Amino acid sequence: MPCQAISNRRHPAFALCANPPQEIVFSSYINLMLLCAPLGWASAYFKWGAVATFSLNFLALIPLALILGDITEDLAVRFGDVVGGLINATFGNVVEVMVSLFALFKNLFTVVAASLLGSILSNLLLVMGCSFLLGGMYHSVQTFNAMSNRACSSLLMLACIGISIPSAASMLLVTDPALRADWILDVSRGTAVIMLICYACYLTFQLKTHSELFKGDDDDAVPMMTVGTSIGALTVITAIVAVCSEFLTDSIEEVSAHTGISETFIGLILLPIAGNACEHLTACIVAMRNKMDLSMGVAVGSSIQIALFAIPFAVVVGWATGHDFSLDFSPFSAMVLAVCVIHANFVTADATSHWLLGVQLIALYCVIAVAYFYR
Repeated sequence: MPCQAISNRRHPAFALCANPPQEIVFSSYINLMLLCAPLGWASAYFKWGAVATFSLNFLALIPLALILGDITEDLAVRFGDVVGGLINATFGNVVEVMVSLFALFKNLFTVVAASLLGSILSNLLLVMGCSFLLGGMYHSVQTFNAMSNRACSSLLMLACIGISIPSAASMLLVTDPALRADWILDVSRGTAVIMLICYACYLTFQLKTHSELFKGDDDDAVPMMTVGTSIGALTVITAIVAVCSEFLTDSIEEVSAHTGISETFIGLILLPIAGNACEHLTACIVAMRNKMDLSMGVAVGSSIQIALFAIPFAVVVGWATGHDFSLDFSPFSAMVLAVCVIHANFVTADATSHWLLGVQLIALYCVIAVAYFYR
């Protein structure tokens, strides 16, 4: 999801900037971390070490995610709800998709599964939890659209079931261990296609048939950039993200060996921090302004994009390129996902929120992080 609160994040010193791309770059002190991008590339080229390369490229992805959100939102304002929504759906989680694809091409299937699963958990627990907590500090009780929440919650539950079924069913239905991997791969590919069809139905529901449930509050917004400038900036930033993702994934195995931190923890907890920076900032800002429909759309909408699009997309891309990535998640990971989706659905069931619910969601995320750190 895009950073729809861009105009509220700009520093006053740049408020009168006449160059929109320059205004976006200088809109936040966080963007100073863009300097980490060339340093990260230099680290990879001059062999400064895997930890330095990983850290610098990781830090560079945070402001890149923010800028990508600003650019896609600017395009969405120009083209309206339907086309703009498609742009947001395509580029809203480009950092997570890029990192997972580069890890996929290097056969780092553990990192692919962990980073995508971690992105769902980060959005569903940490981002939504911080939104409830910070929003609840300014407003006693907040409400959001119940119908939209029910639709999104049921989609997340569907995605959870789809992700869990291949590995769970194989334990019950496949008696020969030698056939288990191929069985899971075949079922995963079929499941991935079905989930992508469901995602297309979700886009139709969100952008066409029930778009009034997902409308934001900034209907009077005007685009900052021309179409050519927006597309050019989007291309450049996406290319930079691709290079940073390449160097980042190249260094993961060595970083894990050098620091003792597992690849699963790196993928599940650390990488989503960079990819979800835009969602986290946006959801918290609008929650503090009591715009909970928009905040929920950012947090839950991004989780749906990852669960129904990014994960099955990785399976299909692996299928097309000869990389046998499947939905063979460990029983513990499948259980964690199910528990988180159920808890999030329970917390949001009555379409109201307060700060204590936010504390509960954040606490669950921390418990999961501790479990994976010592795994």
